[in-house]
Amino acid sequence: MRVFVTGATGFIGSTVVRELIDGGHQVLGLARSDAGAQSLQASGATVHRGDLEDLESLRNGAAQSDGAIHCGFVHDWTKFAESCEIDKRAIETIGTALAGTDRPFIVSAGIGPLSPGNLATEDMAPQSHSLLPRVSEQVAMAQVSKGVSASVMRLPQVHNPVKQGLVTRLVAIAREKGVSAYVGEGRNRWAAAHVLDVARLYRLALEKYEPGARYHAVDEEGVPLRDIAEAIGRGLKLPAVSISQEEAGAHFGVFAMFAGLDMPASSAITQQRLGWRPTGPGLIANLDNMRYS
Repeated sequence: MRVFVTGATGFIGSTVVRELIDGGHQVLGLARSDAGAQSLQASGATVHRGDLEDLESLRNGAAQSDGAIHCGFVHDWTKFAESCEIDKRAIETIGTALAGTDRPFIVSAGIGPLSPGNLATEDMAPQSHSLLPRVSEQVAMAQVSKGVSASVMRLPQVHNPVKQGLVTRLVAIAREKGVSAYVGEGRNRWAAAHVLDVARLYRLALEKYEPGARYHAVDEEGVPLRDIAEAIGRGLKLPAVSISQEEAGAHFGVFAMFAGLDMPASSAITQQRLGWRPTGPGLIANLDNMRYS
């Protein structure tokens, strides 16, 4: 299968590209820079120049392929709402190009607070949240009624010893502030999975695609934020400290919207449906093995 991949040079996308190629697929990878194009070529993928705001490039890439995986997102925390709007338009554009065909389209989304304080499952619909304007999943599901074979990959904190999803931002804030902080008792949990396990799940979802399906790329159902903060503190040789909800805005800045969220999630349905078995290692192990210098 020839697969169009956005975000093909990013942390998750580049691993998905390698997994697809190793699995016998051809990849048409979106690249906005010469360095990205060289990286894709080195991996064995075909380069498609453009970016998430180049809608004509997205249409052409999807039209040339047997399916698409949308891993791209503009990770600019100072313009988060704008990045979410770019994401929305990109999903709509690719979906339009695939409408009326049986070509699969996997859209990446986050595992947000689907049911605060409860374990999120694949059959739970996303909730609107004024602080979290990303609507990747909602847009993808709307495409199904328009004849698009779309499905959603809900992502937790995806990690290896180099990057760890939102946790990477926590590391940067700890460096800046001189302490590794968590809110309150730090009992709020974030689901997590190793990037290699996640990439394998994308391939399985593509090969066994089911329009309208929601998948959870989850290994660990919920790692407490206090444990995460303490691991970061060990790595940076900084104290791990509790701060109040009122202090979170000043400490975390725009990232405060995430710092107190409780986002545990299960992947039991996904594992049963696709035969996926994540093997780790876990988030704390990767944080402990990370090079902080």
